[in-house]
Amino acid sequence: MSENLDKSNVNEAGNSNDSEQGLEDAVEGSHEALQEQTKSGSPSTQRVQRPHSSPPRFVTVEELLETTKGVTKMVLAHEIVVNRDFRIKPVELPENSLKKTVKEIVHKAFWDCLSVQLSEDPPTYDHAIKLVGEIKETLLSFLLPGHTRLKNQITEVLDLDLIKQEAENRVLDISKLAEFIVGMMGTLCAPARDEEVRKLKDIKEIVPLFRAIFSVLDLMKMDMANFAVSSIRPHLMQQSVEYERKMFQAFLEKHPNSLDFVTQWLEEAADDLMNQKYKNALPAGGGATGSGDSPMLNPVAVQNYAYLKLLKWDHLQRPFPETVLMDQSRFQELQLQLEQLTILGAVLLITFSMAASEISSQASFAEKLKMIVQVLLTDVHLPSFHLKDALTAIGEKVCLEVRSRLSLCGFAPFTMDKETVLKGQIQAVASPDDPVRRIMGSRILTFLETYLASGHQKPLPTVPGGLGPVQKELEEVAVKFVRLVNYNKMVFSPYYDAILSKVLGRA
Repeated sequence: MSENLDKSNVNEAGNSNDSEQGLEDAVEGSHEALQEQTKSGSPSTQRVQRPHSSPPRFVTVEELLETTKGVTKMVLAHEIVVNRDFRIKPVELPENSLKKTVKEIVHKAFWDCLSVQLSEDPPTYDHAIKLVGEIKETLLSFLLPGHTRLKNQITEVLDLDLIKQEAENRVLDISKLAEFIVGMMGTLCAPARDEEVRKLKDIKEIVPLFRAIFSVLDLMKMDMANFAVSSIRPHLMQQSVEYERKMFQAFLEKHPNSLDFVTQWLEEAADDLMNQKYKNALPAGGGATGSGDSPMLNPVAVQNYAYLKLLKWDHLQRPFPETVLMDQSRFQELQLQLEQLTILGAVLLITFSMAASEISSQASFAEKLKMIVQVLLTDVHLPSFHLKDALTAIGEKVCLEVRSRLSLCGFAPFTMDKETVLKGQIQAVASPDDPVRRIMGSRILTFLETYLASGHQKPLPTVPGGLGPVQKELEEVAVKFVRLVNYNKMVFSPYYDAILSKVLGRA
């Protein structure tokens, strides 16, 4: 291995494309294998140990604490695997909080003490040597096993015994040590930190320099930690499914009722599908089929439908299913994105239907109109957002753009009657019961259901009619949704299978 640390490797801590592709391939491959086993009823499927819950029992505080630690680790592992943008960030204490105040007081006292020691005649280096020792250990922690030369340099120059002797003999040059430290930091840091390290060279006073050195070292620690996370993600993927299942089973044994909401969620999905199938099985007149046979439900279809229900979940009124609790915020985000896409798609469909076909078919006009509506719907997720007011503004802006484009192309002007109708139809989208909005929402869910049932195959299914203008955004949401669902299935499929075998058995 090269003696010089490969800075480009560190810089790619947050952009490991190969790692991300490996992660996606692992998810897809594992999901496909799971599906094949389920379909074929292979012996390996039969050998999967069914989850179980222990009967209620008393547990000690120590056991609960240990379980909590296990759940915390499970959440962290899950976050690293599922969240492609996962980054370790420094802790930011709230302004005016007691912890932040105490921290600032302690730090100021320490640096003031160091300043006093160095200003004595002769200077006292007790605090300074301790700082050098901490810096030395931090620099060594950045090295890889093959960086022998760099390790020897750090060990030799930052030899604490020798530094103490030099201090006792009043020949210690603290500025020279600081210069070496800054130089070594420049060698070891990611290119993104080059500017911070360069600024250190401009600081001439020792105390401010040491303070700045520790600040930059903290950033370098974050860089290295995130690089490690990015590197282990593909390998963690292979282990996380079993690990999360094991941790959840341990939690379930301590809390036997921890599948109650999951059971209710799956039961409701099965009931909804059963009612749909029963209605579809009725003859045109609406009478009984006369066969006496109840429609059969596919367990995979029930699970898929259950996950689609999470995109319409009332998060304020209903508890979220336990197995997907770690991803509740992600499902909420997807729900908001789909709601915005539904409104955006409805507005564009109405506008293109009303406007002259000559301009509706123009790609540049369609893209400009979409961007305008997207901007005006940006804050749709905020409690302070008023959709009706936003749609009023959108109606005005859309009519202005249509008039402008018709005039530019030399077509007949947009009449006031048409403008009034267009504005009214756009404002009507504010109601969840608006026909156009309901149709768009239904088609979006149909697309997601089709994609989910396809087993994450590529290319994506054809986008239903009317959704062409938002196809790119819809496909991005669909990929995130299906990836999240498939990973969750891999972890918790034994629990879902056990519950559905009872639910569908008595259906």
